[in-house]
Amino acid sequence: MADEISRDGRTLTGVANDGDGEVGAETVFHFEQGGERIYANYSGGTVADGHLVGTFDGERWDVRYTQINADGETATGHSVGGVELLEDGRVRVADEWEWKSKPGEGESIHEEIVR
Repeated sequence: MADEISRDGRTLTGVANDGDGEVGAETVFHFEQGGERIYANYSGGTVADGHLVGTFDGERWDVRYTQINADGETATGHSVGGVELLEDGRVRVADEWEWKSKPGEGESIHEEIVR
């Protein structure tokens, strides 16, 4: 199943975020995938440096993330989201996230950037 929509080598950016989220349009995620395991490094906007690791079954991801923002504050969280292919072949993720190290939760959408 994980082969149907591979995340490997894809670059995504935040297109919508609510609640107390720090990811925005300037935040860029660089993904790697090995089987059902996914990894990403991300930064941009208010995020100075971030990393996520999790699983992806071909339809949904379940990831944990840790990051440091532009103010030097660290934070950790958890996200579960649905992954789909758009008509133009790009990947879109709609997820529900929650901070684990501080109060806050919300929903966000990430879409692939074609470079």
